[in-house]
Formats: sequence, structure tokens, C-alpha cells
Amino acid sequence: MSISVLIVEDDKNIAELLQMYLQKEGYGVFWAADGGEGLVMFRQKNPDLVLLDVMMPVMDGWTLCKTIRAESQTPVIMLTAKSETNDKVTGLRSGADDYITKPFEMKEVLARIEAVLRRSVGSSPEMSARVLHFDKLTIDMDAFELIVNGKKMEAPPKEMELLFFLASSPNRVYTRNQLLDEVWGFDYFGDSRTVDVHIKRLREKLEDISLQWNLKTVWGVGYKFEVIDQ
Repeated sequence: MSISVLIVEDDKNIAELLQMYLQKEGYGVFWAADGGEGLVMFRQKNPDLVLLDVMMPVMDGWTLCKTIRAESQTPVIMLTAKSETNDKVTGLRSGADDYITKPFEMKEVLARIEAVLRRSVGSSPEMSARVLHFDKLTIDMDAFELIVNGKKMEAPPKEMELLFFLASSPNRVYTRNQLLDEVWGFDYFGDSRTVDVHIKRLREKLEDISLQWNLKTVWGVGYKFEVIDQ
């Protein structure tokens, strides 16, 4: 069975272009012309990935992304004509796994789809258990759960993946570009400040939880998950 992609895009020309290239690469493709139809089709078709436009009638992409994320961990890539940082941040906070700014090249779209799916497959049940335990913190990538001080805390997939990656190698420093390569799974086309956005959001969730570990900035280099000997 081929991997299925749901395109939610009100521009018919863009949708047809995406559909043509994706089908050529062997993907099964569904298309919805607005956010409302997109939600109905998402629930009916249960796609493996969603390509989601931002500015659409009935329901905008950010709202649809939040709705999808509340129901599923299906990967979502936002398609947006806006390149301002605030719009990118809004997409990430909505739970998107990635975003692509229009106009785009199809080779970029295909690369990003492959990368996001690779990360998704990597967290499938067939993989060995991926659970990390620290003082008052559990990162469970099999259940996609973040347990902080005994309570489950909501976190978008990319935040989970970034935290898990850093915590898997305690006290090792990674540059932003290394984190983009490892967590996003490919040579990232976007702004390295994406990492900063995710780190900031994680810190808001994890601040003052434990004295035994923290997300530490190594100035001029990058970030590390620091574990402090007690």
C-alpha cells in the first residue's frame, strides 16, 4: 500500500502541481479545497502526512493543524506564502512538523516530505522502546508522552524529538545546524532560529522542575541537555 498524502490547498493550480509530482513519486494523494473539507477528509482517509495551506476559506491552516494535532500525531507540513518569522512561529506552535514558504521548488517539497516521514517511521511501534527517565522527567517517544513532575504535558512532535535527541546524549553540545540535520532529518532549507523557537518552548515547560538537569545554552556554540551530578 502506498504512502498517502492529504493536500489541503485552495489554489487549484498548486494542488494539481503537488498532486502530479507526488503521484509520480508513488504517493497516494487526496485533495481538499478548503479547511473544512480538509478536516472531513482527514478523518475519513487517515492519511500518512498532510500538506496544509495557511490562508484558506472555511477554516485556516493554523486552526486545522491544531485540530489535527489534538486528534493525531500524523505529520503536518504547512504551506505558506508568508515568510515572516511570526507566521513560522505560529505554525510551529500549532503543532506543525515543518513549513515551506511559497513559491517553492518541488524537489524541496519532496525532500521535506521524505524527511518528515522518515522521522515518523522512526518512532513507529516496530522500533525498540525509546523512553528516557530523569529526575521528575520522562520522555516516552513510543507513546509520544512528556511526563513532567508526574503529569503529562502536551508537546508538539518536533519539541519531543528535539528534547529526546538532546537528552539521549547528556552533556554533549550540538550546534543549531547539527540539531536541524539530526532532528529534522535533512539539510534544512529554513532559518536555524527554528531550533531557538523549540528550545524556548521546551524551557517554558521544563523551567525549575529539577536541579539535576537543564536545557543549557552554550554561548557561541549551541545547546545541550546538561545532567548535573548530585
